[in-house]
Amino acid sequence: MLSDANGIIEKIKRAALEAQDAAKPVNICYGEVISRIPLKIRVEQKLLLGEKQLILTRNVTDFTTTISVDQETEKEAMAEEGDESVSPHSHRITGAKQITVHNGLKTGDKVVMLRQQEGQKFIVADRIGGSL
Repeated sequence: MLSDANGIIEKIKRAALEAQDAAKPVNICYGEVISRIPLKIRVEQKLLLGEKQLILTRNVTDFTTTISVDQETEKEAMAEEGDESVSPHSHRITGAKQITVHNGLKTGDKVVMLRQQEGQKFIVADRIGGSL
């Protein structure tokens, strides 16, 4: 009879833990990039994640975007040494311009990730500073 009671208590504990976990659809975890190509991130010294398990946000990828510019360059002489025919000048730059932001992960980067509950997909949200 006592073993039946212990079994029931264990089932209640397990049900309570499962209900608690279900209330938290994601877990936050930290990792370190150990390889850039192919991308591999180590989590907590024991779990190694590959590209198929990772979802990258724009915070951790290279991307191209459009910006608006309205500025004047600094005045510089474009002549070679000894050529007096070119005077210092500047240029006005205006309009929409495309730039590339080089934000891709590098070996050694520390990252914060969101892990899907009960799943093997991890969203790499951003880099973090300092040690883990």
